[in-house]
Amino acid sequence: MSAMIDSSIGMRRSSLEELEDKALQLIRERGDEGIYQHELWKMLGLDSREGSRLALRLLKKGLIVREPTVHNGRRTYKLFLAKQVKKKPKISIRIGNAIEVPCFTCRNLDKCHNGGFYDPSTCPILASWINGKIRTIKQLMAEQ
Repeated sequence: MSAMIDSSIGMRRSSLEELEDKALQLIRERGDEGIYQHELWKMLGLDSREGSRLALRLLKKGLIVREPTVHNGRRTYKLFLAKQVKKKPKISIRIGNAIEVPCFTCRNLDKCHNGGFYDPSTCPILASWINGKIRTIKQLMAEQ
């Protein structure tokens, strides 16, 4: 008995996902013009209650934007695809990252200072390490 209930719930979920996919495709086809909410639920063969719930699910998932409007003297919503924002790479700094800095293992650390014989602004080892980190960050940003 519980297996039947579980399978029917699974079937409802997959049909909901299919319905959401169809709705998103119809909204996508309208592009910047958008689509009235009542037009969407009519195209999908839903009643107004089911259509509103579908729009709210898509809104909560961040897939669409709803703008209130008036159409033929009636209040309704116009639906648009939400703009997908490109996420910036997350850069975290931990003590382990600080230990990677070559200065901490340099035998001349105690003699290193600005303007001295050992100067961090002219150190080739430090410069090479920094350039490597910059390349890594640029690669991460290019992948996203």
